[in-house]
Order: sequence, then C-alpha cells, then structure tokens
Amino acid sequence: MANQPSSYPILSTSFNQDNSCFAIGTREGFKIFDCNTGRLLYERAAGAFIIVEMLFSSSLLAIVGAGEQPSLSPRRLCMFNTMTGVALNDLNFLTSILAVRMNKKRLIVILQEKTFIYDINSLKILDTIDTVPNPKGLCAFSPSLDGSYLALPASTTKGSLLVYNVSDLRLHCEIDAHRAPLSVLTLSSGGTHIATASEQGTMIRVHLVSDATKSYSFRRGTYTSNIFSLSFAPAAELPDILLATSSSGSVHIFSLGSLPNQRSSGLLASIIPIPHTVSDALDPAQHCILHRAVPAGVRSNTVIRKIEKFDDTATPEHVSLRATISMITYGGYFLEYVYNVNHQNKSSWTLEREFNLLTAEASSLS
Repeated sequence: MANQPSSYPILSTSFNQDNSCFAIGTREGFKIFDCNTGRLLYERAAGAFIIVEMLFSSSLLAIVGAGEQPSLSPRRLCMFNTMTGVALNDLNFLTSILAVRMNKKRLIVILQEKTFIYDINSLKILDTIDTVPNPKGLCAFSPSLDGSYLALPASTTKGSLLVYNVSDLRLHCEIDAHRAPLSVLTLSSGGTHIATASEQGTMIRVHLVSDATKSYSFRRGTYTSNIFSLSFAPAAELPDILLATSSSGSVHIFSLGSLPNQRSSGLLASIIPIPHTVSDALDPAQHCILHRAVPAGVRSNTVIRKIEKFDDTATPEHVSLRATISMITYGGYFLEYVYNVNHQNKSSWTLEREFNLLTAEASSLS
C-alpha cells in the first residue's frame, strides 16, 4: 500500500508473503520489523520511499522512491540487498510505479495502464499486460507457486476483475464482482479464493478462483465506507475467516468455514453461493465487529497473521479458534489484536501489543 496523503508520517506499509515481517516507508527512509517480536530488524535512512516490498524473510527488497529526492524517482524500481546494503539491479519505467509484488519466481510491477511480469531471478521480462486506467495500483497476488495468480481491475465503471496465471502467462478468468468500481482485492495465500470490495464499501464478496464462481457475499454495513484492507486467514484451501478494515476505524471478521466445534447442520454450514439480492445481507452470527480499533479515518494495513484451532477442552478458556491480527496504521503505530471464538461461538477481542513505529530503535523492542 503506497501513495498515501502527505499528512501521514508513513508513506507505505507492507507485510511479507507469510506475514512474519513487515516494512514501512517514510520520508526519512524505510524500516523492517519482525511481526512475532516487534523487533526492528533493519533500517536505512536514505530519503522518502513509497514502496518497500520484501521477498519472504530474505535479504531482497524491492524499493521505489517517492520522488522527493532526485535520486529516488518513482519511476525507478531498485532491487536492494539488505545484507550488503547494495543495489543489485534497477528497472526504469516511463510512468510512476504504483505497486510491486513478488514470489519466489515472479516479480510484478504495476503502472497506471500497464503491468509487467518478470522472472525474479534473471529479471527477464516475460509478459506485458495492457490494463484499464488503474491510478491506485489495485492488484492482488498469491505468493503460492501452486496457485500463482494475479488479479487486476477490468473496468473503471464496474467492479469486474481479470485473473491471470503468472506461471503459465495466460488469462485465467474474468469475474464480475460488484456494480461499482473496485476499491480493494486480495487473494488467499493458496490462491484458491479472492475477496473484493467496491468503492461503496457495503458488500464484500468472495469468489472461487478455479471456476470464477461466487462462494460468499457479506454485508459490512449499510452506509458507504472506504475499505482499507481485506485479509484471509492463512490456509492452503478454504480459509476459516476473512477480515476487513474500513475508514470507520472498525475491524470486521466474517466466517467462511465451520469452526472446529460446529456441527454440519449449523448456520455457518448452510451458507451457499447467493445472487446480488436482498439475501446478500449477512446474518449477525457470521459477522463480528471490533469498533474503534483505530481512530476513524486513519488508514491502516491489516492482516490475519496466524490462526489456531483447538478441541473444546484443549485450552482452559475452551477457545475453539484464535486469530492473531496485526495492524499497521499510517499514523505510525503497530497494533496486534487476538480474536477468540469459544465453544459456544461467542467471540472476544484483546489488544495484545501496541508500539510506535517511528520511534522504535533496534534494541528497544526485542
């Protein structure tokens, strides 16, 4: 997530592909943190950066300057080695870079009207995709090599998207998800499902990537809101839950699959693909909200970092599902919440950690 308003002290935020680390870009440079400990792993004061992307927990970064210094053009992508502190390669483009995504085989570069696919080892260009105008750099990319998909907006007037198989370099499918233009989209870690929200922000839809069919449709609320983040729980197949954050400052959790203690006849098990009708409204039993997780209007990037499932008596509090949720605010804070669901399907939230990213030092958070 990049290209934020100038009022924010943080210009970009990103989690790595397995959510074990995260990076922030500021006007002074960039920093990398360990999600598990909160420890500052690396920092470099070298000017303003609007994109800082990691390749898992390796020393390879893809970084793009904000253009505030002559040497940090937003049209230049630098592949940077944090171990040596040396730039490995530069890729230059005619227009500003809006997003960058990577896995262990592919490098994806998003411009406003073009998307480039590279072999990440040789940096050989493999394909160029002409796209509709995409000024926000909207995209979703699965890090899985088995389901390596890239999703891009297909229209500027409605919420349709194109899904590409970047391993085979071919168009996989087109999905009509919303009537209004897209505002955010994300793929599950295994590349099996894609979640989308439109600029209206009232409905969130989940589609099965394999055949482009709609699996779930959730109502976030009745009033328009900007959706900042969508995140699936880590899973090879169907994730258990989906998270959404919005400009209201709330965090929303939607259930996708049965919890460990649920019977097959339960309400969750009865959810089936449904059309764009009044039945899109979500039963409250499948929608949990943490109000005022951050101040309203403060932009955030949030992921479900970890999920654990238990038998009814495996934990003293009889927790059946526990999700660890990590949130980076563009105001400069890291927050970590734990979301618990007990054997009676009652949920609770706990704020486990919070610290200032801008004042963090290498030895202060270990």
